[in-house]
Amino acid sequence: MFVYLGVLVGMAGPIGMMVQHDLRDWAQRQKKCHDFLLHGSKILKDGWWQLNCDLSLKYPPKFTIEEEVSKNKFYLFIEKYWLVQQLVIAIPLYLLGGVSWLVWGVSVRVVVSVGGHWLIGYFAHNHGQRTWTVEGAAVQGHNIRIAGFLSMGEAWHNNHHAFPGSAMLGLYKDEPDPGWWVLNALHNLGIVKNIKLPKELPHRSELVTEATDLERRVERVPKECEIANFIRRNS
Repeated sequence: MFVYLGVLVGMAGPIGMMVQHDLRDWAQRQKKCHDFLLHGSKILKDGWWQLNCDLSLKYPPKFTIEEEVSKNKFYLFIEKYWLVQQLVIAIPLYLLGGVSWLVWGVSVRVVVSVGGHWLIGYFAHNHGQRTWTVEGAAVQGHNIRIAGFLSMGEAWHNNHHAFPGSAMLGLYKDEPDPGWWVLNALHNLGIVKNIKLPKELPHRSELVTEATDLERRVERVPKECEIANFIRRNS
């Protein structure tokens, strides 16, 4: 394994993100995992690594992306012109408010969103509540309750590690999950299909329940969305 500390360039489109996520996901399920991939360093060092560096493996695992994704023209367009896409927001902001609106609406927004994503990831792999443990995995996810709403559900990371194929991350009614609310509405409208939930995923023998209060907790289930119903009635 060879660590290359350089500027992370590109990899901003959906295909690049899939490769990065799959590499990290694969590594975290092994018995041992490099500190870069498990957020295993002190917070300042990990921040520098994650926001400025890349990890280059001498013998990387091979990931084969389905052709319906790897050859999809829409995804390829986003992958190639991700930087140009900022103009869709940048031009109106500049025309409305000048340079200050441009800086806050584009530069600061990107810095805050990317930095915030890393910060949630750092704490979600090191601190917080756990409902389940994945035996044999080098990394365990943690639920960061205070950030569940702000992160669109991303902070329910123990749930994600337990059921990585689930479209729902906040699995109980006391776990706010705005990302699921959006998916549920789109599913009601017929725009999003083939949604998978924990009960529809294959059994995992390595998944062990750690919490002692599951019987008292109320599971979240798909339901009719009032906004989606309103749109259907008026379309």
